[in-house]
Amino acid sequence: MRTTLQLDDDVLAAARVLALQTLSRPAGKGSQHHQEQRFGLPQLPMKASGGVVDLELVNQLREEEA
Repeated sequence: MRTTLQLDDDVLAAARVLALQTLSRPAGKGSQHHQEQRFGLPQLPMKASGGVVDLELVNQLREEEA
């Protein structure tokens, strides 16, 4: 889907600055912390109280909603 917006030049400039700041934060943090990767994707830390979400659990939850 594509959306076209008409923005004033000052609004566009502010949006670009905000976007660059937002993108540079994770990039800076990523260089400070080593994150384990699997299949080329970063792995998120798992809470001790958390569990594994597998296809069986997803199907069970779908059945409960139906």
